[in-house]
Amino acid sequence: MPLWLDLLRTPMAAPETSDLRRMRRTWQALCILLALVVGGGGPLRQWVGRPAVAAVALALLVGTALYTALYLARKQRADTAYLDQLGERE
Repeated sequence: MPLWLDLLRTPMAAPETSDLRRMRRTWQALCILLALVVGGGGPLRQWVGRPAVAAVALALLVGTALYTALYLARKQRADTAYLDQLGERE
């Protein structure tokens, strides 16, 4: 079998569980919210003030970074367990 065909047939990651799907969607929402706060800072600044916008952006940035680390650790654990189950990991 050609290498490219073998690679196409090899599972690359575990099937996404409902918990991982929820975590991925939460992470995406955090990223979008952070982009909206940073990108739409002008109108938001008029409503709540500059220090409040900076505090919200910082809190979202730290929260997103921590959640990213948590998600990646759980995703890596799920992928490793799945590949171990299949006997693909060496």
